[in-house]
Amino acid sequence: MNDNRYIRQTTLKGFGSEGQQKLADAKVLVVGAGGLGIPVLTYLNAMGVGQIGVMDNDTISITNLPRQVLYGAADVGKAKVTVALEKLRVQNPSTKLIGYETILTTANALEIIKEYDVVVDASDNFPTRYLVNDACVILDKPFVYGALHGYEGQVSVFNYKDGPTYRCLFPKMPKENEVPNCNEHGVLGILPGIIGNLQALETIKVLTGIGEVLSGVLLIFDGLQHSYQKINFKRKSENLEISQLQDFYEWNDPCEIIPTVHTEELAKLLADNVQIIDVRTTEEFEDYHLPSAISVPLNELADHSDKIDFSVPVYLLCQSGKRSETALKQLREQHPDSSFFSILGGLNQYLATCS
Repeated sequence: MNDNRYIRQTTLKGFGSEGQQKLADAKVLVVGAGGLGIPVLTYLNAMGVGQIGVMDNDTISITNLPRQVLYGAADVGKAKVTVALEKLRVQNPSTKLIGYETILTTANALEIIKEYDVVVDASDNFPTRYLVNDACVILDKPFVYGALHGYEGQVSVFNYKDGPTYRCLFPKMPKENEVPNCNEHGVLGILPGIIGNLQALETIKVLTGIGEVLSGVLLIFDGLQHSYQKINFKRKSENLEISQLQDFYEWNDPCEIIPTVHTEELAKLLADNVQIIDVRTTEEFEDYHLPSAISVPLNELADHSDKIDFSVPVYLLCQSGKRSETALKQLREQHPDSSFFSILGGLNQYLATCS
């Protein structure tokens, strides 16, 4: 360890060389290398955490750049994990960096998480959060939570020294159609940086023992008012008794097949003048859309399905592929004899492929 590099930390009263050594000995897994994950990774790496795992299976799109500031325009289309590792190694060559270009699943969660001291949940979906929680309870690992909604963000630490778990605060996973997403509702670029930095701070506190950890406390940040609110919640003992993972954490039924086409095939579909239904919001559609696409926002499908010709195959498109899957399931229930396809990866993947 280069003592001079971290001298501003080691001279800090209450932290010192002992705190720095704890960071050097620590292993942290960061699930997600996006808006929240980037500030977490950048600061943990810069501050001297000995080993950092980076997990993400996404590629960089141009819409990521305002908030995922580790990436640049030249990185669009590349794998986030690959680019993040390259830049983090330049930032601090002493860190042991391990990349996982995959999503967290029931098949790999326990095997991967057992190698780390702390898990930072920087994902953007509920299924992953519940999977992280359950795996951490089984393995007795703390995890640092962060989430965004509009101009607000949330931070907490779960399963810390027998403290409350994520399920103590949110007992049941909401349904997919009850959850807003940043593709549809937007996110202010600076907000993930604020919340991600707070997650990094909580991670440092957990690893070194300094300060008061946000265990049993949900911190809510309001970016417009620049105010903080703390909500206390208690441990429910039954949530610490999880002994095995559930068979399935995704929103979709594991037995349900979602017909998809890859974005590489989209150019051919456009040439063949097939029916492409864009289920993004009107604002998103007006900002950018494929020339032949028809706009039918997801929340207007029931009222404006007359715009769709169900006698021919229907190709559903959104920004990332999530809303098009939801639209497919809704339309398939109403028109079981029609053919529907979700375009995998949506416009993000298509633009990355074409760039």
